[in-house]
Amino acid sequence: MASSTKLSFVFFLSCSLFLQATLGEITCENLPTDICSFSISSAGKRCLLENNLAGDGKVEFQCTTSEVAVERMALYIETDECVAACGVDRNWVGISSDALLEPDFTAKLCSPSCYHNCPNIVDLYSNLAAGEGVFLPDLCEKQRTNPEGAMVELLSSGAAPGPAAELAPAAI
Repeated sequence: MASSTKLSFVFFLSCSLFLQATLGEITCENLPTDICSFSISSAGKRCLLENNLAGDGKVEFQCTTSEVAVERMALYIETDECVAACGVDRNWVGISSDALLEPDFTAKLCSPSCYHNCPNIVDLYSNLAAGEGVFLPDLCEKQRTNPEGAMVELLSSGAAPGPAAELAPAAI
């Protein structure tokens, strides 16, 4: 009986070490492009999808490691549930705050299903919003109470005006 317990323990330990070795490291450049975006490497750096022009003129996508470090997360691949709940797309190239200018995107990002369950995406867009001079929790609160006012605040914060801002005077 003792030898079977010992054998089970050795087997368990071997399997644990094997799994740790194979699953314990994420290198962005080794990720498939369909799970690259919104992943975080073992080193705590965000992975991002980039496109390159191949020799034959076709656009090819590749996963690369950004210089953007995540303080409290590493070894993370975002779930499909969070991608859907937050309104992000794994085929987005690069990292940008432009999506924050879209009211539909901000509504999904600020929804309870995203905001309370998807800390990786919320952290990313909190940092992007902060870069535009906006505090994401305040923007989300305004989004819930006055969606049009939230966009006005974002645009007046110093964020680069997009096409919607250029069209606003003509709509009045």
